Amino acid sequence: MQKLLAWIDDRFPLTKVWEEHLAKYYAPKNFNFWYYFGSLALLMLVMQIVTGIFLTMHYKPDTGLAFASVEYIMRDVDWGWLLRYMHSVGASFFFIVVYLHMFRALLYGSHRNPRELIWLVGMVIFVALMAEAFMGYLLPWGNMSYWGAQVILSLFDAIPLVGHLLSEWMRGDFVVSDATLNRFFAFHVIAVPLILAALVFVHIVALHKVGSNNPDGVEIKKKKGADGIPLDGIPFHPYYTVKDIVGVTVFLMLFSAVIFFAPELGGWFLEPDNFMPANILQTPPEIVPLWYFTPFYSILRANTYAFFGIEAKLWGVIFMGLAIVFFFFLPWLDRSSVKSIRYRGWMYKAALAIFVVAFLTLGYLGTQPAAGPNLIIAQVCTVLYFAFFVLMPLYTKIDKTKPVPERVTTK
Repeated sequence: MQKLLAWIDDRFPLTKVWEEHLAKYYAPKNFNFWYYFGSLALLMLVMQIVTGIFLTMHYKPDTGLAFASVEYIMRDVDWGWLLRYMHSVGASFFFIVVYLHMFRALLYGSHRNPRELIWLVGMVIFVALMAEAFMGYLLPWGNMSYWGAQVILSLFDAIPLVGHLLSEWMRGDFVVSDATLNRFFAFHVIAVPLILAALVFVHIVALHKVGSNNPDGVEIKKKKGADGIPLDGIPFHPYYTVKDIVGVTVFLMLFSAVIFFAPELGGWFLEPDNFMPANILQTPPEIVPLWYFTPFYSILRANTYAFFGIEAKLWGVIFMGLAIVFFFFLPWLDRSSVKSIRYRGWMYKAALAIFVVAFLTLGYLGTQPAAGPNLIIAQVCTVLYFAFFVLMPLYTKIDKTKPVPERVTTK
């Protein structure tokens, strides 16, 4: 084995990669619960790719056959029901993990210097993941899939000058049709997964270049021993590989419980209307996207006023886009002298709490009719959502902070 390893190392830096990114990659010794979600996101990406490969062996990207092929997978393919539920439930769990991963960054300042590039790449991953989920949502060719895609793609018509051409290009036709299904299938199974895999690789390499953040927001590379090893660092392997295995075990228990006992989760993961084939003559009573898009969908619907000569629909599209774009500017909006929420003042803590409540409320309201009190609450939450970003340079700068320790704490 030693000779084989030496032969490989002469031709490929296997040992070097292992040491740089695992055995001799020194991570802070005070990682807590919130640091499970990066590895869990990688696990979900692999699971989605693997289950997707097996599903494409039986799926037919044809409007006349797509729904029937999904039913065939569910009923006649050996373990096909398990593969389909792993993939559909996995999409929701993927977003749960990613949202918690992003929330951890907001807690401990993982978007701050010197990790701005990591954050930017991570946000591009998030956008690509949203595109991947949206295109995959059309593939079962259920009634909600069809009408959901019809509504979302029609939003691009509101863009002046190029909107109609853009939406027509995305559909490949004047309406959602066989051409749309085929191009969405191609992007969902080939193009976007390749982009995601490349972005995840860049994300990890960038992370290992500057080092991981920690709950204290202390840079462990600034305090090294005589041997050049950070005093507050421990090798990622075996310490955090073992820790992550524990997290993966608990996560898979929850994941399996949903798959085997509640794969639709009351309509949150799979809507009742999607168990019926697409029908261009029968619109569902209430067209809503899956839950991980509903906060942004709610922001879209909350804009009901036309001003500056721009119609309400276009303002909705603009604010929906800005709701994601603002995240890209987070490293420069945050002017605090400290990173971790442990040492920030009450202003940032209150702002983050309000933002989370507003985001969750928008997510729920996105599944409800946009009228009456629902609309008013959605508009208030939209204002609170954007206030978190717009006012951040002010409240993070004047917020009183606590002294940050020289080295990490293990409390």
